[in-house]
Amino acid sequence: MYRNRKSGIVGTIITIIILILLVFLSNMQIEKLSYIENAFSSLVMPIQNGLTYLKNKVSGNNTFFTDINNLKTENEELKRKNSDLEQSLRELESIKAENETLKEAMNLTEKYGEYKTISGYVINKDISNYSGVVVINLGSKDGVAPNMTVIADKGLVGHIISVTENTAKVQTIVDPASSVSCTISESKDSIIAKGIINETSLIKATYIPTDANLVQNESVETSGLGGIYPKGIHVGTIKEITNTKNITDRYATIQTAVDFDKLDTVLVITN
Repeated sequence: MYRNRKSGIVGTIITIIILILLVFLSNMQIEKLSYIENAFSSLVMPIQNGLTYLKNKVSGNNTFFTDINNLKTENEELKRKNSDLEQSLRELESIKAENETLKEAMNLTEKYGEYKTISGYVINKDISNYSGVVVINLGSKDGVAPNMTVIADKGLVGHIISVTENTAKVQTIVDPASSVSCTISESKDSIIAKGIINETSLIKATYIPTDANLVQNESVETSGLGGIYPKGIHVGTIKEITNTKNITDRYATIQTAVDFDKLDTVLVITN
């Protein structure tokens, strides 16, 4: 009986020990699992984050490249539109210039309505230190002949010195070889106006009457003498008077009415 009781106590103790071991092992396993899980998470999470970052980066790059291609297409389209606009602008400027030229020609025709005229354009210029010649797009086929007077909107240009079938050469009043018989508008005194070497906008008034009273800014016009230029065409204005010891040698400079550097449209008086 004692032995049986002793065996029962030992069995109970063993059971208790086993239970304690089971609980201990159970707790140790859970901790180990938690530790392994934490370690796994520590290793895997950075990799997972890196892969996610790369995925997003690649996805972003694809969008970036798509945007670049779109921008290139839009840029090419804008360049094309800009080129079209520039072409349209050039065409409009050309039309505007043509309209201005036609308007100037019409104004000239109306202004000099008492004359029979033909309108033309300057196609070449030789306005230099020793020459003052222009070429216009009118010739013998248009009824143009030597010694015909050429005028512009502001006044006298010169006269025809030679012609071809389609062109004519004009000696302008600023040519050093040119000579124009003029009258001072207010006093009606007669003078001779000649071209000056090295000048393209000034001419020289000589043979001034000794009793003539010249005044700056007085208008000068053609006198009608000499057989080339009709009377009353505006030549320019007196800019400066130069007196000399001998009054017969005094002279004046005249600012031409026509700006020969910008001369474009002309009229040829044919009657």
